[in-house]
Amino acid sequence: MYAVIVTGGKQYRVKPEEVIDIESLEGEIGDKIEFSKVLAIGEGKDIKVGSPVVAGAKVAAEIVEHFRGKKLVAFKMKKRKGYRRKVGHRQNLTKVRISGIEV
Repeated sequence: MYAVIVTGGKQYRVKPEEVIDIESLEGEIGDKIEFSKVLAIGEGKDIKVGSPVVAGAKVAAEIVEHFRGKKLVAFKMKKRKGYRRKVGHRQNLTKVRISGIEV
């Protein structure tokens, strides 16, 4: 069984016992969290799609770790003008383990 959830402005396809990296969430390591914005639930060829969300569906998860992502570098340059700008960014992320999907 799998589900498509929305968190942090992004959509993720998750399965039970899967570990995913998502945008930073509030909470301590070991806290239980619940995602109620479930766009679709499926098992094999049987798929239930919500409009916009599946009514009564929830995905339970547990916070495993808080960390910072890989550094992303944005470099701007204009040839022959001497213009160069280098900006770096590291996103705060949370690693969660999906514990269950309920319909």
